[in-house]
Amino acid sequence: MKFWDTSAIVPLCVVEPATAKVRALTRADPSMVVWWATRTECLSGFARMRRERKLPVATIARAEQVLVALAAEWSEVLPGEGLRERAERLLGIHSLRAADAFQLAAALVWSRGETSFHAVVSLDERLRDAASREGFRVMPT
Repeated sequence: MKFWDTSAIVPLCVVEPATAKVRALTRADPSMVVWWATRTECLSGFARMRRERKLPVATIARAEQVLVALAAEWSEVLPGEGLRERAERLLGIHSLRAADAFQLAAALVWSRGETSFHAVVSLDERLRDAASREGFRVMPT
């Protein structure tokens, strides 16, 4: 089981350069843990693609269906005061945006701080760097 960032979920739903890599990770281990807001973040990305006409409406609709199927199977780390405090601590240590700090804080909650035994799947370079500094194995390599 791995913690998945939104940046790695989107290529599971729409074809992007990283799609083959992240699909291979799900074939090897289909169990996913995500932050509570991941589904919303994905939908935000799809809406932006629709507004900017980067993908046809039918492709976006299919991506949303794939997302619903993924969300039905994954586990979510829920928000709470402890998670917010971790995210705020991470903002002072790493070069992260607030949403990425919540992602990493959720991964830390999920791993119970035993980061060396867990992996974070992300395509976001800042989040990858911060997760690595926190001791996570970062994927894809």
